[in-house]
Amino acid sequence: MKKNKMLIICFILPCLITLLIMYLYPVGRTVLMSFFSIESVTAGMSDWSFNGFGNYAKIFNSPAFKTSMWNMLRIWLVGGVFTLSLALLFAVILTSGIRFKKFFRAAIYLPNVISAVALATMWIQYVFNNDYGMLNKMLKMVGLEGVKWLGTDMKFWAMLFAFIFGAVGYYMLIFISGIERIPADLYEAATIDGANKVQQFLKITMPLLKGITKTNVTFWSVHTTTFFLWSKMFSPVDTEATTIVPVVYLYDTVFGGKGVTTRDAGAGAAVGVVLALIIIVIYFIMNKLLKDDDLEF
Repeated sequence: MKKNKMLIICFILPCLITLLIMYLYPVGRTVLMSFFSIESVTAGMSDWSFNGFGNYAKIFNSPAFKTSMWNMLRIWLVGGVFTLSLALLFAVILTSGIRFKKFFRAAIYLPNVISAVALATMWIQYVFNNDYGMLNKMLKMVGLEGVKWLGTDMKFWAMLFAFIFGAVGYYMLIFISGIERIPADLYEAATIDGANKVQQFLKITMPLLKGITKTNVTFWSVHTTTFFLWSKMFSPVDTEATTIVPVVYLYDTVFGGKGVTTRDAGAGAAVGVVLALIIIVIYFIMNKLLKDDDLEF
């Protein structure tokens, strides 16, 4: 019995140590840093100066941070509606028994296999380019003038559209996994009772996908708060108000950037804590709104 306990401890200990060092310690240190004035991330605790909630007051009074939060909200809301709606639509179609469903599933998921940097570059250089981009060529073919898709007014929506294109396949697969778990007997019984496809979708599919929907909304929220690469790809030189998001503001605050004269790791930590709290709040709201405890397969 003692040998078994020692064996269990030996297996668990590496995971526990890794969890403490790689996850719990950084999280605890970040929360603590958010209450101190710190110039550098690597500064020792002896160089920290207690600031209370001053860092939080600083970021919430910053116009750049407010703009970044507004951009993130639009990405989460508008992008989430389109991404999850399209993902659910494709999932329902591909589980309805259509031909070549494996091909279509692979084709829709393909953008997730490609590097995000390569995907963003493709959209910027070959789709949105003012001179030889695909969209402007199509407009000129029908006699219309080209549009500055990467101009100030359109850049945010161009970035969001490109991101949605790459994200739909990921969430589609999650929806498909949920739909395939629903017993076929339920649909057969509904068909015998005279329910059409729309009624089956509303009365069977959607209620039994509450847990999957909750998971997708949570994942989408995480992806939205970590929207760094796409913002940097569409504004590679300087951070722009049209594409800035909180993680880019965090990066500029901690490591320096456009308009940042003094680096402030404490304020950057405060941004990280705020984003983490947003995810936690969304998670608990989803748990309250989408309860699936009473649903059984």
